[in-house]
Amino acid sequence: MNITVLGAGSWGTTLAILLAEKGHRVTLWSHNPEKAARLFAERENKEYLPNALFPESLSVSSDILEAASGKELIVVATPAQKVRETLNKLTTLNLSDTIFVNVSKGIEISTGYRMSEVTKDVLPQLSHRQIAALYGPSHAEEVIEKQPTAVVASSLDEQTAEKVQEAFFTPMFRVYVNTDLIGVEIAGSVKNIMALAAGAVDGIGYGDNAKAALITRGLAELSRLGLKLGANPMTFAGLAGIGDLVVTCSSRHSRNRYVGEQIGKGRTLDDVLQEVKMVTEGVYTTKAVVELARKLNVEMPITQGIYDVLFNHKSPKDAVMDLMTRIPKYENQ
Repeated sequence: MNITVLGAGSWGTTLAILLAEKGHRVTLWSHNPEKAARLFAERENKEYLPNALFPESLSVSSDILEAASGKELIVVATPAQKVRETLNKLTTLNLSDTIFVNVSKGIEISTGYRMSEVTKDVLPQLSHRQIAALYGPSHAEEVIEKQPTAVVASSLDEQTAEKVQEAFFTPMFRVYVNTDLIGVEIAGSVKNIMALAAGAVDGIGYGDNAKAALITRGLAELSRLGLKLGANPMTFAGLAGIGDLVVTCSSRHSRNRYVGEQIGKGRTLDDVLQEVKMVTEGVYTTKAVVELARKLNVEMPITQGIYDVLFNHKSPKDAVMDLMTRIPKYENQ
């Protein structure tokens, strides 16, 4: 297949290499001409994935129209808050035969839209058969080392999800089909908020009981939001749900968990974000989800708590205490 990956961060680069090694003709697009030239010359992304050499069939470009023209798949791997800006550059192209695969995980702050909704909003000529997502527990650092990984290809159209499955499937990158696009996108986005909270739990110094409670109640929150939007509850028991939630809340590779941990240790958000090179999606998604939950009247106390810690200068310990001393409830409420 002819495929373009938009976004030359760690995940975009990893997927571009995976697809090229599988035999596809792949173009990796970077918005920065100097970075694109460096990637082309060095044949690796030394900034994010040192020693992961580019296959010969992987080209690099900073010309988005050239990179995206006539492609069967366009993989959108830019930060979630940059997806709209990126796709706006493609409005003049004929995209009638192109499937868009979003791998960015987040909710747009200005609209509350999931990435598939942003795609449709910017490119209204696309049908639902042309929009998909690839989500699941998949740290770039492990995928690039060909460690066993399983994810889901999701689209409202089953055949589209199967095409994405076929495009990405390798012996060490197992891809399942899921047609619940709403559930997959909500789970894959809100789990980053829970990773911030889990990191704060680690930073404070709380133990396994607290982490297990956080992950479990976090799953309840993202499930409530997803169900309100029409998701299939079984999705949250799958790879995009509990799978991605567990790995993001516990892994040393998780930027969201790391940022939360540093805040739990007493550092400020601005200080930590200046240290972290790559975008921490959960910080921005927290803003979007708090507003979305308010509009939909969905109770999300952990999300509200981490919002107050990030943006209202609340002490992480105080946020935990507020959660622990809420009115007693039945578990399924």
